[in-house]
Amino acid sequence: MSNINRRTLIKGSLSAAIAAATFSRAAYADTDPILLGVSGPLTGPNAQYGTQWKQGFDLALDEIHAAGGINGRKLAYQFEDSQSDPRQSVAIAQKFVSDPKIVMELGDFSSPASMAASPIYQRGGLVQFGFTNSHPDFTKGGDYMWSTSVSQADEQPLLARYAVKRLGLKRLAVLHLNTDWGRTSRDYFNKAAKEYGAEIVVTEGYIAEERDFRSTLVRVRDANPDGLVLISYYSDGALIARQARQIGLKQVICAASSVYSPKFLELGGDAVEDVHVGTRYFPEDPRPEVQKFIAGFKNKYNGQEPDAFNAYSYDAMNMAAAVIRIGGTDRKAIRDAFAKVKDVPSVIFGSATFNVATRRINGAMNAELVVRKGQFAVWDGKPT
Repeated sequence: MSNINRRTLIKGSLSAAIAAATFSRAAYADTDPILLGVSGPLTGPNAQYGTQWKQGFDLALDEIHAAGGINGRKLAYQFEDSQSDPRQSVAIAQKFVSDPKIVMELGDFSSPASMAASPIYQRGGLVQFGFTNSHPDFTKGGDYMWSTSVSQADEQPLLARYAVKRLGLKRLAVLHLNTDWGRTSRDYFNKAAKEYGAEIVVTEGYIAEERDFRSTLVRVRDANPDGLVLISYYSDGALIARQARQIGLKQVICAASSVYSPKFLELGGDAVEDVHVGTRYFPEDPRPEVQKFIAGFKNKYNGQEPDAFNAYSYDAMNMAAAVIRIGGTDRKAIRDAFAKVKDVPSVIFGSATFNVATRRINGAMNAELVVRKGQFAVWDGKPT
């Protein structure tokens, strides 16, 4: 065989091999799961929320796949532990943006961790779907930032209305997480409470890792408020309530929706009896979406009661699937598809549609609850 023929044969064989490999990769890509990136806490002070996210995600994926997936393809997620630390969320963003298999990102849990990473997602053209990011500035980071979390600019005035107009509290002490989210929520709450005629007699911030609130609560006691407002998560909120009752504070406690969880009742015990909470999610809601979610969750997780954060992540995964059905797997097309989805069934929002101008779903808390006999119940308007 001549050198020319040999070279021709080798080139032909290589071309055939390359073509076969290309076909194999293309065929694999068409059947491989569509991959989402998740940035959130699996360790650290907020680790419990990452666990709750995974429960909601996995329940939604079971239902999505049982219904045929996304045009026959499965949906999957890669969960990276950020500890809700902005430094970690930035590193995760760089990893996700550079991985072409990731078509959308979900998270982070806290707005500060998400917002630190937003410039990377915006420059990289990868949607950052912050489904628990209620900071009003989150979606201002760029047109790749979308959220199904109600802005604190909308929610905190409703909590203020509950505390001042509905419960009749006029002298308020406000305890808040000393994070960007907590401070922003405090500012919106305090402004609205004052407009409703209340006086803020003391405001105290605390760090997420804090466990001894007694010195803070003594200052609250000395200010003699008629109500204590907690802008907290359920673990720290329950601990504050316990310590408040231990030092003799008997004032009405009103808490942000972020404490709403069966864990708040479990950790708080008798101390959270008569605590008032405003929330978007309430399991007694008769809507079919809510009852289907609760039944499915209990069936999958051995009778465990779901809470709001399970519902947030369940809704987020279903929304991601709805968006990808419209936009496919192209990152820019996915961004554009958020503006096109209409009336997606959800636990939290009913039929969910985005406000394209704000890149958020409209709506705020619609249930005024109180803890009675160790359970959340709709407040009946009677004094605690």
